[in-house]
Amino acid sequence: MKHLPLSRALALSLALALGGHAAAQTPSLPTVWNLSPLYASDADWDTARKGLLADLPRLSALKGSLGKSAKSLLAGLDAISAANLRYDRLRVYASMKQSTDNRDAANQERSNLAAQLGGQFSSAIAWLEPEIQGLGEAKVNAFLKAEPGLKKHAEHLRNSLRQARHTLSAETEAAIAALAPVRSATGDARTLLFNADTRWPELTIQGKTERVDDTRYGLLRQHPDRAVRKQVFDAFFGAIGQYENTYGVTLGNVVQDDTTMARLRRYPSAVAMSLGAEDIPEAVYRTLVAEVHQGLPTLHRYFKLRQKMLGLPDLHYYDIYPALVTQTKTYSLDEAAALTLAATQPLGEDYQNLLKTTFKANTMHALPAPGKSGGAYQDGVYGAPPFVFLNHQGEFESVSTFAHEWGHAMHTAMANRAQPYETANYSLFIAEIASTANEVLLSHYMQGQARSKEEKLYQLGYALERLRATFFRQAMFGEFELNTHDAAAKGEALNGKRFTEMYCKLLKEYHGDAAGVMKIDPLYCQEWAFIPHFYRPFYVYQYATSITAALHFAEDVLAAKPGARDNYLKLLASGGSMPPYEALKKAGLDMASPAPYRAVIQRMDRLMDEMEALLAAK
Repeated sequence: MKHLPLSRALALSLALALGGHAAAQTPSLPTVWNLSPLYASDADWDTARKGLLADLPRLSALKGSLGKSAKSLLAGLDAISAANLRYDRLRVYASMKQSTDNRDAANQERSNLAAQLGGQFSSAIAWLEPEIQGLGEAKVNAFLKAEPGLKKHAEHLRNSLRQARHTLSAETEAAIAALAPVRSATGDARTLLFNADTRWPELTIQGKTERVDDTRYGLLRQHPDRAVRKQVFDAFFGAIGQYENTYGVTLGNVVQDDTTMARLRRYPSAVAMSLGAEDIPEAVYRTLVAEVHQGLPTLHRYFKLRQKMLGLPDLHYYDIYPALVTQTKTYSLDEAAALTLAATQPLGEDYQNLLKTTFKANTMHALPAPGKSGGAYQDGVYGAPPFVFLNHQGEFESVSTFAHEWGHAMHTAMANRAQPYETANYSLFIAEIASTANEVLLSHYMQGQARSKEEKLYQLGYALERLRATFFRQAMFGEFELNTHDAAAKGEALNGKRFTEMYCKLLKEYHGDAAGVMKIDPLYCQEWAFIPHFYRPFYVYQYATSITAALHFAEDVLAAKPGARDNYLKLLASGGSMPPYEALKKAGLDMASPAPYRAVIQRMDRLMDEMEALLAAK
């Protein structure tokens, strides 16, 4: 009997779930988003921008009024909250428009105007935190008790009082806020250099001309021909290396800015400032790095298994990405959506229905295009559907990315549904958990659907690679950030060459260069310039903590442990209503302890045990 391919069957099921009909041709999901839930036109955006700009003096005029009464505090915070929501809408629209075409001058101008407005908005309310802190804990608590409407602002008030020691005078805060566009210009320059101005090399690969930009690099580095992989790596990092000095200046400015700000705000270090803003113990970061170092033998075991399965005499950095077992199948967006729906069934009917509803909202920009930013993200505004940005290539990794970004979208949708605007926005510390949990669920589902030894090996290999890339690699990035900021704090000169040296040392240590596990070619030590997350200091480590948390929650849900699903979904719905570290502890997970990280490493060893057993079986 000839079976209907699983992915196609699921796509047909999805068509029915979305209100379509099981016909010979499954309708395609929209590939270009509709931004009209934000603004009907660019002209409307500019009108809204001018309107908010005109209202900023009213926010400034609220200074000195918050302590008059509980009702005055509520009125002031409500006014600022409403204005902040208006700014969110302006910022997100401008950002998403630019990411679809970085070459467009109007998009660049709109993004610049949004950044300027952000600085002006921050300046207009720079008095806010000092004034709240001046009220004192006793008065704030009395106001909270007297005015029920302040409940939605309680977490903001608590956090403001907690950070009183690190808040500067109103005048100084206003000056810092006014400098926001200047401080963000470094990252903007890096974005334009990388996405718009770099002349990416073209290679002829199997008779086809390929432009090796970041999107194609992400696909071509998986090529089965080792000579092609080396050619791609050499071309890509050679192009980046031409700008080593420029990238050194841009990243150096970000590190120096962050280090200086930590000193001004009386933090012992930049990492303490970053984690302190979210009320996260520094032990979380330090424990992650320490446990990852303890787990490097497991990573090196994976590299040796990779070398064996690929049949290579030695291992180089360009040998990391090809699949351990080749799979030529490609997936449409419909198929990616269907697989995501199937994989997330353990999360329950409510999650599934919300996901189907959001698929219908036409808020996805899915395919690569000239001038379009690489990668993928989810963004959104309270009161509008979440928006998903992809560069879908059709390989299985694109399916995993689809599930990942729609995991973000569901987190946003659930938090927005359950929380008022003031507590809907969740912390960066938990932002990657829902997305990564979807990847874990997808991996589990695909392993269960494997009908041959080769399919099972492919999925096991993919799961191992996700652990390498999301746990070990992101922790390495986090350690690089620690090292660069420590160097800046000591007054060391930072430039492109120094960044390359620092990155190279870590790259060799993590990949076992000295032990002969993997050869790291000097050219590839330019990779630090390829990582945009470094322009958002101390963000990237959260991918490693997130896969740790995601594995914990997903495995508990799949095992149907009592309360596991409810605890997880309550975490997503909690948004920013409590400190993120405490939210995770409430859900049963302490990220400052070694146990969660050790569980990830043990899982990786179990996957390799399973893979080696399959390879040994006849």
